[in-house]
Amino acid sequence: MEREHYDFSGNLLPYFDMRRYLGFLPIGGTYLPPPVPAITPTVSLQLGPIFGLFKLDYLQPGGSFKDRGSFVTVAKLIEEGIDEIVLDSSGNAALSMAIHSLPAGIRVHVFLPAEVVPQKLSLLIRLGTVLHFVDGDRMEAHRRAREFAEREGLAYASHWLNPYFIEGTKTIAFEAYEQADIPDYVLAPTGSGTLLLGLWKGFRELEKMGEIPELPRLIAVQASGYESLCERSNERNDLADGIAIPEPPRLEEMKRALEETNGFCVSVTTPETEEAWDWLMGAGFLVESTSAVVLAALWRLMETGEIPDGSKVLLPLTGSGLKLT
Repeated sequence: MEREHYDFSGNLLPYFDMRRYLGFLPIGGTYLPPPVPAITPTVSLQLGPIFGLFKLDYLQPGGSFKDRGSFVTVAKLIEEGIDEIVLDSSGNAALSMAIHSLPAGIRVHVFLPAEVVPQKLSLLIRLGTVLHFVDGDRMEAHRRAREFAEREGLAYASHWLNPYFIEGTKTIAFEAYEQADIPDYVLAPTGSGTLLLGLWKGFRELEKMGEIPELPRLIAVQASGYESLCERSNERNDLADGIAIPEPPRLEEMKRALEETNGFCVSVTTPETEEAWDWLMGAGFLVESTSAVVLAALWRLMETGEIPDGSKVLLPLTGSGLKLT
């Protein structure tokens, strides 16, 4: 028997993917690029005295939560008639934008830092992106991409500053709420802030709609040595390359998200990340190492008592480990 699905306003919806939330996105329903992001599972596990909710966004078509932001961004690019864009990325964002841009006929220039996972680079080549290698780190790639876009008169569409990207990532909050109600805490891997800001926006909209009485507390999880919200450490986390962004351009918004939700930041080290990664893989979650920082942070906060016993904690798992094989 077919089950009926409704949006928050009580309207019947025919979709079983992210199109379920079209009424809450700033795009029309006519220009939608394939593949459409999935509604991903939320798996509940008892983690000692804590109730963990693992949001499996690494199961998206492009292997990361960034498919949500890319879907909305590319839909908007199609509406505006834009067929060539520039972005900077260490891998996942570029792959996601390339996967959604290719069937839409949009040419993608990607500025990459010196150290890129070879398997991700191979995929970018197969997807037909125009690669620009930068002799420098992630921040230098960002600067060079913006300079190139301005010089060539092209649209800069990186998720770092793109408002439509956040509109896509906010749907994680919608799904988590529908699947498991309101968490007490939400841990988000945080470099550029794309996920943190999306979760903040999504839960704020749920509150304004009267769906939830208050916002969950947001915890920004950062990689040691690359912190922007926490105090900068001298020890660099070599396993969390996806959030190795020490100077995010939306830092003030990230601070407001933590302040408004009575949240805070925590940074984790390479050994902590590796231990959590091993646990996740052993539990059947085939994620890349950056995804493991949320579990590493949770273990730390459980030890210190900053997350009390009995709490319900949302843990987004953001990137697939299959792209590393």
